[in-house]
Amino acid sequence: MNSKSKWMLSGVSSILALSLLMPSAHANSSKLDELEQEQQQVQKEQQKLEKERKKMEQKEEELSSGIQKKEGEIKETSSKLDRIVSEIQQLDKKMQETQAKINTVQAEIDQTKEEIDELKEAIKELEHKIDERTELLKERARAIQMSGGSVEYIDVLLGANSFIDFIDRFSAVNTLIEADREIMREQAADKKELAAKKEAVETILANQEERRAELVSLKASLDSQKKEQAGLKKQMEAEQKRLASEKNNLEAQHEEALEVNAALEKQIMGQQSRMAKLAQQEEAERARIAEAERKAAAEKAAAEKAAAERAAAEKAAAERAAAEKAAAKSSAASASKASAAPAPAPAPAPAPAPVAKPSANFVMPASGRHTSGFGGRDIGAGAETHLGYDIANSPGTPIVASAAGFVSYAGSMNGYGNVIIINHSINGQPYATVYAHLSSIGVSVGQKVGQRQYIGGMGSTGRSTGPHLHFEIHVGSWNGSRSNAVNPANYLSY
Repeated sequence: MNSKSKWMLSGVSSILALSLLMPSAHANSSKLDELEQEQQQVQKEQQKLEKERKKMEQKEEELSSGIQKKEGEIKETSSKLDRIVSEIQQLDKKMQETQAKINTVQAEIDQTKEEIDELKEAIKELEHKIDERTELLKERARAIQMSGGSVEYIDVLLGANSFIDFIDRFSAVNTLIEADREIMREQAADKKELAAKKEAVETILANQEERRAELVSLKASLDSQKKEQAGLKKQMEAEQKRLASEKNNLEAQHEEALEVNAALEKQIMGQQSRMAKLAQQEEAERARIAEAERKAAAEKAAAEKAAAERAAAEKAAAERAAAEKAAAKSSAASASKASAAPAPAPAPAPAPAPVAKPSANFVMPASGRHTSGFGGRDIGAGAETHLGYDIANSPGTPIVASAAGFVSYAGSMNGYGNVIIINHSINGQPYATVYAHLSSIGVSVGQKVGQRQYIGGMGSTGRSTGPHLHFEIHVGSWNGSRSNAVNPANYLSY
C-alpha cells in the first residue's frame, strides 16, 4: 500500500470513528417527536376538558338563572297566597259581622213575635170587648124596635110623681144617653186602635223579615266568595309546592354541576401540570440534544483537525521520502545542490472552524412606542429596578409570542396583572419570556405557540400607569426572584 493510500485510509478511518462518536440524530428526533406527540395529545385532552368545563359553566349559569327565576316565582306566588289569606280573613270577619247582625235581627224578630203574640192577646180582648159592645148595641136596637122604633124619654120624664122623682128620672135619662154615646165612642176608638196595631205589627214584622233576608243573602254571597278564595288558596299552595320542588331539583342539578366543574378544574390543573412537566422534559431533551450536538461538533472539529494534521504530516513525509530518493539518483553536484536546497516545509494545519454564537432570534411582541427600558427608573414611587422593556399603545393592541414555545403560565399575578409566561428552547438554550399588564389572555397553560402567534391584548392591569406591555426575557426558566432577567433590547430583532 503506497503513502497516498495510507493517507486516504487514515482520513476515512478518522471520519468513521467520528461518525461512531456522534449521537444518533434519528434517536434524538424520535425522542423529541414522542414528547411533542405526547404534548399534542395532552393539549387535545386539555382542550376537550376546557370545552367540557365551558359547557358545565354555561349549564351552571343556566341553572343558577333558573333557580333565581323559581325563587322569583315562589316569592310572587307567596305574595298572592298572602293576599288571598288576607282576603279570606276579611271575608271571615265580614261573615262574622253579618252573622252577628243576622243574630241581632233574628232576636228582634223573636222579640217582635213575642210582642205580636202579646198584641194578639190584646187584640183578642179588644175584639171581645167590641163583640160585647156590639151585642149590647144590638140588644138596645132590638129593644127600640120592639117599642115602636124609638124610646120616648119624654114619657119617662112626664111620668114623674114629684119634682125630686123628675130630677132623678132626668138624671137617669142623661146617664143612659151618655152611656150610649160612650159605648159608641169606645167602639169606634177600639176599632181604630185594633186596625192601627194590626198594621204596625205587620209592618215591623215585614221590615224585619226583609232585613233578615238581605243579611242571609249577604252571608251566602260572602260564603261563596270565601269558597272561591279557598279554592284559589289551594291552587296557590299547590303551585308553591310545585315551584319549591322544581327549585330543589334545580339546586340539586346546580350542586352536581359545581361538583363536575370542580372535578374538571382539577383534571385541567392536572393536565396543565402534566403539560408543564412535558415542556420541561422537552426543554431538557432539547438542551441535552444541543449539548450532544455541540460536543459532537467539537469532537468532529477536533477529529477533522487531527485527521487533517495526520494527513498533512503523512503527505509531507511521503513527499520528503520521494524527494530523498530522487536526490540519491542525481549526480553529486545535483546531490550537493539538492542537499543545499531547503527541504519543503510541511503544509500548515487547517484552522478549526469557528463555532457560531447561538442567536435567540426574538421578535418585537407588540407595536407601539418604547416608554421604559431595562435598569433603574422612578415612576413616582421612588427608585426601582425595571427588569423589562415597556411598549405603549392603545388598549387591546395585539400581543404576539416573541419566539416559539410552550405556555407555562396564563393568569393573574400580583403587580403583573394579567400575565403570560412562555418557555423556549433556542439552540439548546432554555429561555422564558414574560408578557404583563394584558387586557385579555388568548392562550392556556401547556399550549404550544409559534413565533408571532397572537396570545393576548395590551392593557393596564396590575401595577400600571397606562395601557402598555411589560416584556421580559430570562435566560433559563422564569423564577420568582427574576435573577436571570436580561435586557430584552440586546435580544430583540426590529
